[in-house]
Amino acid sequence: MSDTTTVTVDPHVHSEGSYDGHEPVELILEHASDIGLDCVVITDHDEIDESLYAAEIAPEFGLIGVPGVEVSTASGHLLAIGVEERPERGRPFDETVGIVRDLGGAAVVPHPFQRSRHGVRKRFIEDCDAVEVYNSMLFTGYRNRRADTFAERRDYPKVGASDAHSLPNVGRAYTEVTIEGVREVTEADSTALVDALRAGETAISGRRTPVHKSTRQYARGAVKKSAYLLTKRLPVVPTVPASMGD
Repeated sequence: MSDTTTVTVDPHVHSEGSYDGHEPVELILEHASDIGLDCVVITDHDEIDESLYAAEIAPEFGLIGVPGVEVSTASGHLLAIGVEERPERGRPFDETVGIVRDLGGAAVVPHPFQRSRHGVRKRFIEDCDAVEVYNSMLFTGYRNRRADTFAERRDYPKVGASDAHSLPNVGRAYTEVTIEGVREVTEADSTALVDALRAGETAISGRRTPVHKSTRQYARGAVKKSAYLLTKRLPVVPTVPASMGD
């Protein structure tokens, strides 16, 4: 029987490199190490520079360095985990999934079906590598349950993530990834972690972010998102979470 080890990963975290993020990557990495995570993936919106930097210095904090980005596809957001190049924004969803794979990454669907947060609708998800079935920033458990049911029926690997935009929320939800052929966490790298994630060697842990903190994050994000979209000449999408009406 081959050696295995299980690593704890928060695969969906935003830094100050994101238009709606707040924290420098050094602080995020330090916090992740302090709370016992083995890896945190910086997935800024359509920006990858801070994530590449975070992956480079992660070993200094005793963490596995894995770069990533949250890509805005034509149908909604997609996490590209383990890529060192940012896929072009605005491309069709299925095409972007293929690009992520070509770049050696895992294409993970975050907060699916939640349109107010650019979640991809069910009819557009013909193929992916995993589905985020537990997002700690959702106001109710309904959306997470829908995502879990969808992943179960389609036999997609499942991940949990904090979707943190501020430091205290990092690690509120995370994914346990079991990696074959690795005896110690220190032996794991980005490629091994991505391969295990795509193979479905995952388990979910976490809790929802308190509503008052989620509300404050959405309020801050609404202003920053409107300014960002206007400068990018994209349509402004309402930022009131759809799950509040569930």
